Formats: sequence, C-alpha cells, structure tokens
Amino acid sequence: MPKRVGIEVSLAASEAACAVDSDVIAAYPITPQTHIVEHLSELVADGKLDAEFIPVESEHSAMSVCIGSSAVGARTFTASSAQGLALMHEILFIAPALRTPIVMAVVNRAMSGPISIWNDHSDIMAERDVGWIQTFAENGQEVFDLIIHAFRVAEDPKVLLPVMVNLDGFTLSHVIEPIEMLNAREVRRYIKPYKPQMVLDPKHPVTMGAVGVPEVYTEAKQQIESVLRASKKVVVSAWKEFARLYGRTYRPIETYRTKGAEVVLMTMGSVSETAMTAVDKMRDKEIAVGLMRFRLWRPFPLEEFRRAVKGVKVLAVLDRAISYGAQGGPVFMEVRSALYGQAGQPNISGFVAGLGGRDITTDMFEEMVKKAIRYAKKGKGPTYELIGVREK
Repeated sequence: MPKRVGIEVSLAASEAACAVDSDVIAAYPITPQTHIVEHLSELVADGKLDAEFIPVESEHSAMSVCIGSSAVGARTFTASSAQGLALMHEILFIAPALRTPIVMAVVNRAMSGPISIWNDHSDIMAERDVGWIQTFAENGQEVFDLIIHAFRVAEDPKVLLPVMVNLDGFTLSHVIEPIEMLNAREVRRYIKPYKPQMVLDPKHPVTMGAVGVPEVYTEAKQQIESVLRASKKVVVSAWKEFARLYGRTYRPIETYRTKGAEVVLMTMGSVSETAMTAVDKMRDKEIAVGLMRFRLWRPFPLEEFRRAVKGVKVLAVLDRAISYGAQGGPVFMEVRSALYGQAGQPNISGFVAGLGGRDITTDMFEEMVKKAIRYAKKGKGPTYELIGVREK
C-alpha cells in the first residue's frame, strides 16, 4: 500500500518528478517555486534520481534547455512562477510547436506591479493561449497525482504536448499535508519508459523549428489547435486509468453538492476547498448552492462544462486575475462565451477576489452568492465586480 507521509507540497511535487524517473531538470529559482527545484537538486546529488540537473541563468534559458533536452528524447521537468513564467513566454509557444512533452509545475503567484510574491492566477492567465495542456490542483495529494498524470498524457504518442500543473503559491506550495506517496515501482504501473517519436540525432538528421513562411504558418498553427483539442480524450482516459490503479478519481469539471442547487459557485485552485466550507454553511441555512470547479483548463472542457451547468439558474464565477479593460475576469469571460446561445443558460455574475494573496473567506463566498441571486432576480447587475476592496 502507498505510504501516507506529512510533507511540504513543493517537495511532494519534486518527489513526483523523481518517481517518474525524469532524465533532465532545468532549474532557475523564483519564489514561491524554488523549493521544488531545490529539492530535486538534492535528490540528484544524493543519487536518488539519475538525472541531469542543469542550473541556468534565467527562466528563458530553463525553457530553452527543456525544449532541447526533450527534442533529443529525454524525459524533462521544470518549474516556474510569476515573472519567471512571463520570462519564458517567448519560448513557451515553441514547446507545443515542436511537440516536446515537457512537464512543468507552475506555482501560481501574482504578477507585478506592485511587486508581490503572494498568490493569485495572473501569471497563468497570461499564458492561456501558449498551446500547453493545463490542469489545476486543490491540495497536495492532487499536486503529486497530477504531475504523474501529466507525464502519462504528455508522452502519449497521440498527444506529444507539454503540460502545466498549476498549484497556488504559499497557500498550497509551502504547507505540509498528509500525502500518499507512490514510489517508483508503483508509478511504473502507470508510467511506461518514454519512447520519443521524433528526436534530434546527428546520425539521422531532421529539421525542427524551421521558418514558417506564410504559405505554411496557418496550417502549422491549426495542427497545434487540433492536437490540443483532441488531447482531452487522452487526459480523461489517463485519469480513469489512474483511478483504477490508485483509487483517486479526477475529471475535467468537478462538482460539490450541486444536486438540486439553483446557484453554483465556480472556482479554480486551492480556494475551492474554502468554497466547499462556504457551501456547507449556506446549505445549513437552506440556500440551494453548490460548487463547480475546473480541473482541466486547457483544452477547455466545453462539453463537460455545458452538461454540468444544465439546470443551474445562477452561476457565480470567481476569478483570481483581472483582464484589464475587458469587463470581466478571464474565467468569467470564457464561461460566458461557452454558454453563449445555449438554451436555458444560467444568469452569470463575475467576481474578482484574492488578488496578490488577499484572503478569500467563507463570508466572501456567501456575499458573492447573495449578490448573484439578487442580480439574477433584478435581471441586471454589474458585468463583474471586485470583492473585498477596502473602503476609502
């Protein structure tokens, strides 16, 4: 049986990358991600992981190394956060274009300015459209499991795309939780030896990353879009296999007490567990409320989302990032777009909270629900609003 241990979640992420027998780790420190690559350096130095640990001079270089190592057939892992992820931005687009199945833990942190090392989702929302598969974890067990799942999906011959696993900075990354740790032998039941489909080999020269003249560029981008959308079947299938082997189930859209709910909260990340407590409190007050959250963010689980909201009258969407000037947060706008033209769609209200690490309390979730219900009854309300803003 897997052993349950108390461990810092960042270290659990490192142990997951070790359990899958990663070949290359490209590393650059940035708060609050540093503990992940720091612990991996210890695992390599202590001989517990037979891998090349490559310290680089920036996150831009880290992703460049990852693409190079993956292109020659190495199982590759890295981690980043906030400004570091932004510095990777140029290179992030190249990884899916070259079909390099890199796995990266993204420890979500607010983007400056002003400078903040605390958690929100502004870093990852700026990277929605880079062509990576993206999942979100709510607790330490999920971080460990989703990193292992990410390798299974990324390296599938039908996918061969990079994967980001998102975990909230500090509120999740730096806490100690009881986690069932799978060792390398147990993980080998799920993760097979990596057999790259395309490799850079001087004995068999190929071209990767050639210039895309206008006559081929559109078709190249269309191929990335097609394979990313098609990857959802592999994502779901790999989760089913994970549940069969280890007993923990994951789905693209996950729900909590939505049966009979007239109003549903929508969240992402570790704050979802606070939202569950808020739902319990409101249910005790006979408010018919439930919770829905995205486990899979890219590719967007359109069919699963539409099925999940069927029959819901009011939807209160929480964003932990602002899309400046767009009249709504990024999750809210995607949800609204996904329901456009659908018969019987719920009344949707958008809320932004928890920016720069500010607490989101159960009372704040109750406030969102009450406002969403009031706006739905009136038939009008603000497009979105910030919750928890201090009075002047």
